[in-house]
Amino acid sequence: MNELYFWLAGQHPGLKTFKALQLKLSQLAADHPEQRAMCRLLHGIVGSYVEEFDEAPLPSAIADRAYRRLLQSLAELDSAAEPAHQLGDLNRLAALNLTQ
Repeated sequence: MNELYFWLAGQHPGLKTFKALQLKLSQLAADHPEQRAMCRLLHGIVGSYVEEFDEAPLPSAIADRAYRRLLQSLAELDSAAEPAHQLGDLNRLAALNLTQ
């Protein structure tokens, strides 16, 4: 997860970054099956955000807020934690809405 976090931290908060992140998440899920649930959950969260703004202007305040929320969520993930902690991470991700 650190690699994904550091990649995202160096990106612009625009929709192209979120689309690229979806590709990275798909590849990460394929390469690390033990992280598949987290990757698919994040992929869906990012996908909903992209769909909402894909053909519409994206206000910079919304883009910045969504980017910060996603970055913070990635920073809080611990793939080496005990299963109960990882389940808590997944539950927190499931509540994440990048558009609000």
